[in-house]
This record gives sequence, structure tokens and C-alpha cells, in this order.
Amino acid sequence: MTAPEEQKPLLKVIDHNATPEEIAAIVAVFAALGSTGEAPKKKPRSLWAAPQLRTPLHPGPGAWRASALPN
Repeated sequence: MTAPEEQKPLLKVIDHNATPEEIAAIVAVFAALGSTGEAPKKKPRSLWAAPQLRTPLHPGPGAWRASALPN
């Protein structure tokens, strides 16, 4: 068997004067920022992108005027 790879620490405290309470507070903040295990919710698609809600434009005389008028 091969030895498992050594994992790098996720957090390294470089202030040698940090108290255990300060370290615990920092760990708690980073833990709260971590993922909740749920996938991020997708934003609903804008209705501006729905081709069903737009009438098709046809080239020809007066087409530019028809593009701005309601049906």
C-alpha cells in the first residue's frame, strides 16, 4: 500500500500571540462561510428572453413602425 498524500492545512495561524478564543472565532467565521451542502439556486429566466412573448418581425414596408406598436 502507498501512503496517503499529506494534506495541507486549510487554515494557518501566523500570529504567535493569538489566544485560543481568537483562533476559535476565526475558525467559526470561516466555517460559517463554508458551503451548506446545497446546490446554489438558479435564478429564474427573465421573460425578456422568452421568444413566445414576442411577435416575430417581418421585413418590409412599415416594419420598423410595427416593431414599436402593440398588437
